Amino acid sequence: MITSKKLDCGLRIVMEKIPYVQSVAVGIWAKAGSVDEKDEILGISHYIEHMLFKGTDKRTAKQIAQDIDKIGAQINAFTSKESTCYYVKSLSSNLEQAAEVLLDMFLNSSFDETEMEKEKRVVYEEINMVEDSPEDDVHDLLYEVLFKGAPLAAPILGTRKTIKGFTREKIQSYINDEYTRDNIVIAVAGNFDENEVCSLFEGKLKSLNAAKVSKDINMPDYVPRFKVKTKDIEQSHICLGTKGLTLGDDRYHTMSLLNNIMGGSMSSRLFQNIREEKGMAYAVYSYTSSYTNDGFFGIYAGVSHNMVEPAVKAIMEELDLLRTRGITEAELSTAKEQLKGSYIFSLESVNGRMAAIGKSTLLLGKTLTAKEVIDKINAVSMDDIMEVAQKITAIDRYSGVLLTREKKDLKKILLNS
Repeated sequence: MITSKKLDCGLRIVMEKIPYVQSVAVGIWAKAGSVDEKDEILGISHYIEHMLFKGTDKRTAKQIAQDIDKIGAQINAFTSKESTCYYVKSLSSNLEQAAEVLLDMFLNSSFDETEMEKEKRVVYEEINMVEDSPEDDVHDLLYEVLFKGAPLAAPILGTRKTIKGFTREKIQSYINDEYTRDNIVIAVAGNFDENEVCSLFEGKLKSLNAAKVSKDINMPDYVPRFKVKTKDIEQSHICLGTKGLTLGDDRYHTMSLLNNIMGGSMSSRLFQNIREEKGMAYAVYSYTSSYTNDGFFGIYAGVSHNMVEPAVKAIMEELDLLRTRGITEAELSTAKEQLKGSYIFSLESVNGRMAAIGKSTLLLGKTLTAKEVIDKINAVSMDDIMEVAQKITAIDRYSGVLLTREKKDLKKILLNS
């Protein structure tokens, strides 16, 4: 059962009790990510996430790790386009100690200047790692062309130039603006006492500003764009994308099912055609990403340099088949079972459940039970699928990125396919 409360300090807390487990996961979710950053501080959300592990007024970075290890807990964090989450998983019996460490990090980080410089080098290496991974790099480049001029185009890691300019003053200013009580959700899942959990957080975040100042969101008109990046690599990496659905769209689960049919599994059309039948690629798949105000449908393939044109043509042929012939009842039935299976599997850990209710509450202001999600998946019809298919089968609405060894005209290749 999922319950939510508003604490006296104005903080939202959402809880899902699972009495048959012996663990609990607690996450502090802040609605602050790369979409909230100005050009001169790109990457600061992610950098702050790193710095919160580097020591507080009473704990060094090593002591944070030791105090978590002493109680057999696990602590981590992640930054996304629209949020940052700091979380800990522990035995239910050690919840109080785990939450105390998490709160100490979140509220009392010292942002020591020596540690800041060391961590800047760590993030530089993280950027290097992405650039050395063509598959990761090509996905980041797709965001740049799909969302040019909009907040979603911003890289989560930032740039070397912006990271170099981070100071304690810039960090504190960003935290004051973005880490506000109305902009934070506490998510808890596992075996715990609700009253105890609420008492652990009641009043603890009152030092934060009460409310986030609203900002105008720049949403420029979408225009398909293309980018080709040349690099001495062994394989070409193709990433195509078109606008999709927002996180709160009623057709969200319909798009997820369509994605599964097109390229979300080993039995999907793209995998079976391009890999199994044509042998063009080892990795080929589609994916969908949804955000508060935008979303997209993407297709990726890694192919030999001389197979770029045939692979793009094969992808376009699959999109055309979807547009002209639709899907079968058998495909829809299989996709529903796969999507339900994946969803239920993700909820079989307390971390998974904490993440599901935390993200939904933070970004949508509500959360669905497992039954409600399953019911929505089951309710999708063939007509629903074909309505959403219209969004992803218009070839002239696709943007594209190609990471390859020799310069090619990706736009021409796509439109001539």
